[in-house]
Amino acid sequence: QLTMSLNSSTLLNEENPQGPKRKTECLESLELQTPSSFQDNPLQQLQLASQEVLEKAKKSGRSKCPRCSSSRMFYCYTCFVPVETVPTKEIPTVKLPLKIDIIKHPNETDGKSTAVHAKLLAPDDVTIYKYPCIPEYEEKRHEIALIFPGPNSISVKDIAFHLQKYTKKGVYDNDDDCSREPFLKQAKIEPKEEKNLNECISSNRSEGTRLKKIIFIDSTWNQTNKIITDERLQGLLQIELKTRKTCFWRHQKGKPDTYLSTIEAIYYFLVDYHQEILKEKYKGQYDNLLFFFSFMYTLIKNAKCCAGKE
Repeated sequence: QLTMSLNSSTLLNEENPQGPKRKTECLESLELQTPSSFQDNPLQQLQLASQEVLEKAKKSGRSKCPRCSSSRMFYCYTCFVPVETVPTKEIPTVKLPLKIDIIKHPNETDGKSTAVHAKLLAPDDVTIYKYPCIPEYEEKRHEIALIFPGPNSISVKDIAFHLQKYTKKGVYDNDDDCSREPFLKQAKIEPKEEKNLNECISSNRSEGTRLKKIIFIDSTWNQTNKIITDERLQGLLQIELKTRKTCFWRHQKGKPDTYLSTIEAIYYFLVDYHQEILKEKYKGQYDNLLFFFSFMYTLIKNAKCCAGKE
């Protein structure tokens, strides 16, 4: 999904009928452009950390990965760390309201995947697995959902309602003492104790329908069938993001523009989840998940414009 060796100079070296003068003018204007200066940039309203570190890294060119020493731009997509010219302390960190598992198809090119953005920017909450090495989700179906379009997919706002069917009546997996037995088996409960027990059971019921992990599949749409039909993913609640349009520069021909890149899907899901499920006003808490994506979007859009592609 994202080839990090691609930069403005390689794009601008393509044949341009307007000649070298046009290229020079574009290169000069490109240095002056910022993401917010593009009126038609749908990502311009994001509340992002300063991308100056990426601007400097772009000018410096490719750099070494501190772990494997491979030559990369901005970050190493195999080690999930920034390169030497991009200090980790200058990269924003995003805290997510739930855990995210990304299942990557073995044939998905590492350098084209935007899944690594999530791991770089939310390292404590994101885990990337390479199929077929994925977890067993059977026992946690009542708190896990899968982002994937299909005939049985639901919208984000309906998550809590549909998770209820996975919750076993009268059985709670909480470790609190008051939930180790079904309510009817509790004996000789004093009024005060009964009140506390009811509060505990109410809390556990709420906990039982709370989403704790979301799964994303990282692959081309033609590769998804092998993963989505895996028995370990059967029976999971499926969620579809129907109202967002992709900004990805490598959009797959013949697919709807609502088919998002992995990092876009993660970002838009979290925004909807924050508003529809957490019932809180969204104030840009997850915008920095698009820290790398928005920078590359603007860089490539500018370069294509200068090369006469748009």
